[in-house]
Amino acid sequence: MDRIAIIGSGGSGKTTIARQLGQILDVPVTHLDAVYYDASWNPLPTSTFTARQRELVAAPQWVIDGNYASTLAIRLAAADTVIFLDVPPAVCLWNIGQRRRRHRGGQHQTSVVYDRITWQFLRYVLRSRRATRPRVRQLIADHAAHATVIEVRSRRSACRLLAAVAHGHGRRGP
Repeated sequence: MDRIAIIGSGGSGKTTIARQLGQILDVPVTHLDAVYYDASWNPLPTSTFTARQRELVAAPQWVIDGNYASTLAIRLAAADTVIFLDVPPAVCLWNIGQRRRRHRGGQHQTSVVYDRITWQFLRYVLRSRRATRPRVRQLIADHAAHATVIEVRSRRSACRLLAAVAHGHGRRGP
């Protein structure tokens, strides 16, 4: 596990798992939201965002979390491990609610998450399994056939994954 792409719906736990894997493996972690948006939550031009990802995946080791389906092929082609957080929408919504309760909205440097809840975002989360999962699985099949693909469907399976990685690297769990 040297180059790990983490994908999943909003609220699925991408940022948390990425941070924990980075600590366990002592590998740099990049949260794509922090790359794509500036401090005022303005997006980068597509060409700049694409170029920045190509630079990131050229490194020998990394953990990158984020969806951005338009550039997902870049990460999938370079990854040796893909972690697809395919958790139920209700769990994602619960996690989003807990994040809002903790941070009270806005950009948070410690979690690298911009806590902005809109109806469009909530619809995306509710529909992600039905609408997005088939597209993500096809992109994985098309661009990451060489990679180990791990589908995580619950918090418990995420904890087991982190514990197994920690055990394999001679460390205690997260």
